[in-house]
Amino acid sequence: MTLEQIKAILSTLENVEFQLENGTFVPEHFHVTEVGQITKNFIDCGGTIRNEKVVNFQLWNADDYEHRLKPGKLLNIIRLSEEKLGIENSEIEVEYQSDTIGKYDLEFNGQHFILKNKTTACLAQDACKIPTEKTKRNLSELSSNSCAPGSGCC
Repeated sequence: MTLEQIKAILSTLENVEFQLENGTFVPEHFHVTEVGQITKNFIDCGGTIRNEKVVNFQLWNADDYEHRLKPGKLLNIIRLSEEKLGIENSEIEVEYQSDTIGKYDLEFNGQHFILKNKTTACLAQDACKIPTEKTKRNLSELSSNSCAPGSGCC
């Protein structure tokens, strides 16, 4: 989800709710403690120089149980960050702490914002010669003659 997309969605909502992929909701008294833009310049294991840019939201739980962030307030925070920091329309990454600080992609399911688990990946698979996953075969379907050297059954 991009910054422009969340702004359009927020303008239609009465409440802001975030939910983890496992169904657990971020407590409704969360705070958005940061809105910023993160630029990451790096080199992958294949030697390719890369750069990424994301808009970062940081969610935080406090013992402030009476706090409720309304859509209009979050829109104002976003607009202020665009004005003061020159934030561009990029993909949103959300930081939220459970056991440790997690980074999540953001989606909307029509009711709630969903924090989608992020995963790591090798960006230079061709340079690293990472093998592709072998096709699994059911040995009971193979005839006794088909397990010859080079046939792929072993």
